[in-house]
Amino acid sequence: MSASNGLPRTTCIVGVQWGDEGKGKIVDLLAAQADVVVRFQGGGNAGHTVVVKGEKFVLHLIPSGILHRGSTSVIANGVVVDPQQLLEEMSNLRARGVKIGKNLLISDRAHVVMPWHKLMDQLAEGSDAQKIGTTKRGIGPCYADKAARKGIRIADLFRPDYLQQRLEALVSEKNRVLAALYGAPPLDDDEVFREYRGYAEKIAPHVGDALGFVNDAIDAKKRVLFEGAQGSLLDIDFGTYPYVTSSNSDACGIPAGAGVAPKKVGHILGVAKAYCTRVGEGPFPTELVDDVGERLRSVGGEFGSLTGRPRRCGWFDTVTSRHAVRINGIDGLVITKLDVLDQFGEVRVCTAYRLDGKTTNSMPGDCERLARCEPVYKSFPGWKSDTSKVTSFRQLPKNARAYLNYLERELGVPVVMISVGKDREKTIRR
Repeated sequence: MSASNGLPRTTCIVGVQWGDEGKGKIVDLLAAQADVVVRFQGGGNAGHTVVVKGEKFVLHLIPSGILHRGSTSVIANGVVVDPQQLLEEMSNLRARGVKIGKNLLISDRAHVVMPWHKLMDQLAEGSDAQKIGTTKRGIGPCYADKAARKGIRIADLFRPDYLQQRLEALVSEKNRVLAALYGAPPLDDDEVFREYRGYAEKIAPHVGDALGFVNDAIDAKKRVLFEGAQGSLLDIDFGTYPYVTSSNSDACGIPAGAGVAPKKVGHILGVAKAYCTRVGEGPFPTELVDDVGERLRSVGGEFGSLTGRPRRCGWFDTVTSRHAVRINGIDGLVITKLDVLDQFGEVRVCTAYRLDGKTTNSMPGDCERLARCEPVYKSFPGWKSDTSKVTSFRQLPKNARAYLNYLERELGVPVVMISVGKDREKTIRR
């Protein structure tokens, strides 16, 4: 199953927490060995930050594999695509010397984020009654229309007559909703038609049968890397609903999001920070609203790559992480940002919750109970030593190794990689 260079034929990288775990760096690192890198869910609400030789790249829709000339990056059918944002991202990357040609493939089955999706998202998020903490990029409304069978797909942009008919009906309906709920001015279907037909012409060279391409690559025994956006605790089915994203942001989303049979999904790597962060609303049992939390945020540079919003910070939570390990079937764990903890004299880990006078090791399925959970902590002595220049596990301070070994035992998954800095080179492999 494994290739001679160490990367299994099919590998999936998913977040174990609420996103922002550093998946982009790990995908970028492994993409050097991959023939195909596939993004299978989410939209432009995600942000993967990759640092190459000190130069930072922030990717939102395009897979991190685009930075490697030897691989093809695929935006699969499970992704919702804002063509305006996509073209801007392509333009920015090209301006920085990144080649984008046949190495980028966009599924003709992917749904398109339309103007009303972004408008509705912005207006709904402005209402306290509906506030979730979205990025206001129209992702949720687009997925809602997909489920309601009122969506527009990439393929539809290339059928002018059909597109015009669809827009006449959809814009009329959305205008009534926008006026009734928010008193918003109407959209013009002719303007939308011209705008999106223009986008279609520009992305046309990259659009094709991603379903067939990815499956053919797997069948040909090429190395395929699946890239998850967001984190497992934001999964629409298994996350902290309703404070979640609008897609299956874990390995469960690959079969539907890329059209790949479950038995073809091979090795699954889970990525987790050495502590926890969360952006937006929703329960966060280990959140620190004190000087320690502020210090984690400051040292870790915990601000959203897309919105710049400060991330909520807290200690590592093994309860939610075990939940993520279970639903993903994770084979190996990658711990990122270990170096952020270098200057802490004490490091804590949540091992269980106290809920209604009882101790539990399970994550409640509803947000009301999860919000009432009090973390039970185990304390570890810090290592007060610079790990950013360490290149092997043995070279890590004794207390850092003890901390990682504990996480490994608690989660029942081997820690196979440790990140101690932003650059590709600052990664320890076990």
